[in-house]
Amino acid sequence: MKHFDAAATAAPLSFERLVPALRAAFAAGAQVPPRHVHGIETAPQDGGTRTTKGTVLIMPAWSDAGFLGIKTINIFPGNSARGLPGLHATYVLYDAHTGVPLAMMDGNEITARRTAAAAALGASFLARTDARRLLVLGTGRIARMLPAAHASVRPIDEVCVWNHRPEGAEALAAQWRAEGWHARAVTDLASAVHQADIVSCATLATVPLVRGEWLAAGSHLDLIGSFTPAMREADAQCFAGARTFIDTDEALQKAGDLLDAIAAGTLRAQDVQGTLASLCGRTEGGQGAQGAQGPQGRASDTERTVFKAVGSALEDLTAATLVWQSGSAA
Repeated sequence: MKHFDAAATAAPLSFERLVPALRAAFAAGAQVPPRHVHGIETAPQDGGTRTTKGTVLIMPAWSDAGFLGIKTINIFPGNSARGLPGLHATYVLYDAHTGVPLAMMDGNEITARRTAAAAALGASFLARTDARRLLVLGTGRIARMLPAAHASVRPIDEVCVWNHRPEGAEALAAQWRAEGWHARAVTDLASAVHQADIVSCATLATVPLVRGEWLAAGSHLDLIGSFTPAMREADAQCFAGARTFIDTDEALQKAGDLLDAIAAGTLRAQDVQGTLASLCGRTEGGQGAQGAQGPQGRASDTERTVFKAVGSALEDLTAATLVWQSGSAA
């Protein structure tokens, strides 16, 4: 069994390769069972009084291409106070015909890159073609990749970042400037949201951060951080008057943002416009969920759009297949 460390896993996963690969994968489809979700709670350490709480996800998928993949991902939001990432993952790729293990890969790189790539894929259908001002909420592994991801599909030339810890936003903005981005940290979130063409949220927030009243006409709201009913990054008003798309149907059961909006009456489940599969099927000639041509993406420059993602094992499998094929060709 081959082993791909973080660098070897990341190397083949440029967004210029990964976003088109995801587009093709969503058009073709794969077998993606519901994820297994387990809450973890452990006793206090070193004489402390606070328990440690986390979530373990087990995400399998397999395809006709002959690959089977299983990702195990551990999410511990309290890690930020320890100076650690909130997410750790491993990925094992198997031969789908025999079950033979092929490779162990860095699940953190796969998760972060496929999540950012899925956001960019959504934006390729839903953000205005001239969208250039990006606001990122969060400073974690996924948030750090969002400028490059969105710039692979839209002409991003101005990046702002907000974080509940301002010093973290300042540090990330400085890192981006060193990489050549026109980037700055912001503290006035309402103003930054209103000025952005794309607002991309990659946090583990449990209280809404973005308010619908702040969003400008023609903007695109990208919600990719929260993935459980207890998590939310946007309030219910963000969905009022917007055309909403989701990555997979599972989002309607798992996303606190959507569940809140449905309960508040600002969104009805039947009014969700489509999924990545139906959007990609439309451009690839497949059957979309809303007819032979699938759902339409952005319809005008003035409408607001929302994309809500909870992640799919199809994305992990697509990324892992790229890594495997690159390693096999080397």
